Amino acid sequence: MTKISLPAGHPRSYIRLLGQNVNYRKFWFSGVVSQFGDWFNYIALFVVLTDLTGSGQAVSWFLIAKFIPTAVFGPGCGVLVDRLNRKRIMIGCDILRGIVVIGYLSVSQPEHVWIIYLLALTQESLWTFSHLARQASIPALCKPEEINVANGLGGTTWSVMLAAGAAVGGFVTSCFGWQTAICIDSLTFFVSAVFLSQVIIRPKPSSGKVQLTWKKMTGFEDLAEGLLYLKNHKNIIPLIFIKSGWGLAGGGILVMLTVFGEQVFGGDGSGGQSGILYSMRGLGAAVGPILAWRLLGDEPKGMFRAIGLGFCVSAVSYFFFSQAPTIAVASVCVLCAHCGGAVQWVFSTSLLHRYVNDNFRGRVFSAEMALMTIFVSLSTWCTGHALDLGTDPRFIVIVLSSLFLIPGCLWLAYIILFPVAAKK
Repeated sequence: MTKISLPAGHPRSYIRLLGQNVNYRKFWFSGVVSQFGDWFNYIALFVVLTDLTGSGQAVSWFLIAKFIPTAVFGPGCGVLVDRLNRKRIMIGCDILRGIVVIGYLSVSQPEHVWIIYLLALTQESLWTFSHLARQASIPALCKPEEINVANGLGGTTWSVMLAAGAAVGGFVTSCFGWQTAICIDSLTFFVSAVFLSQVIIRPKPSSGKVQLTWKKMTGFEDLAEGLLYLKNHKNIIPLIFIKSGWGLAGGGILVMLTVFGEQVFGGDGSGGQSGILYSMRGLGAAVGPILAWRLLGDEPKGMFRAIGLGFCVSAVSYFFFSQAPTIAVASVCVLCAHCGGAVQWVFSTSLLHRYVNDNFRGRVFSAEMALMTIFVSLSTWCTGHALDLGTDPRFIVIVLSSLFLIPGCLWLAYIILFPVAAKK
């Protein structure tokens, strides 16, 4: 396999990675399929909840149900991901999610809304397990020089699938009904499992024969080892808070995209205009890391700077979004905002892959995701509550946009006060 010398932000580096690394290509395509279907799920269920309840809080509770499992089960899942066969975890979770999603079809009355929350909770619990296994597996599928490219491609893929899935999902939901969208989502998980079954993942480094004690069997010892690892590698700790910083406002923003699409800009409740805004979120997330890598480079120093600037871009863009007179103007603002948001997500993931030992990767990523979902859930609940109190949606977005500045300023202060952190 020829060494990839193109920078991570160069589109040709993605093509070269997929062309040269057949194993990673199968892994990548499984994610393409399931992620595309996921956005059919989101738009369809937003429409169902809005139709059945007419409440902003209902959408918030759905998002919270999607976020809670990562915070509650993430640490335990991280332990298992570091202990069990990661390929089997991913395949099993895909099959189970395909079955769970079909359950949404049983919802038809307002009194059935609790079923949506329960299924969302179950689906996201499986996603947590699967996602941690995927994140921890990337360095086992790629050479060190390919990891930045793989993470850039992963972020771009997620973004494009969000854009395409949200747009097509909105169209399918509007024209053929939300039930059709749910069926398509379910099918994508089974297709993803087929591709994953063909992937070969290098085994984790062996730590020798381990004596099983009650602490080992319950996972307490593994968690304690993970905490000790973070204590001894303090440069990793700020990185696991980056996504939490985004979540401080990001959870509420996800609610407001639906509110602006279907209410502020006079949508017809079919999901079409929400799909447009979510699509622009995806396009922005696809472009952001590429631009940042081209402008600031793919070495740690440039990536650290880009993360801080990303928060500021999101803050300014969502302030202008709050004042947008039309959905066209709002769409441009969303695109710009998520150029910044994707930089935080992709770059923090790449840096963690660079710094974290494989034997601890599952636990570190689970801690990162658990922290993020706590902040996202709080942001989501507060936003839904504010909507139900009658607060002007535009004012809510102004508040949320200002919250992006808090982690942005803290991060910029960190890299100024501790410049050596970006050089390690």
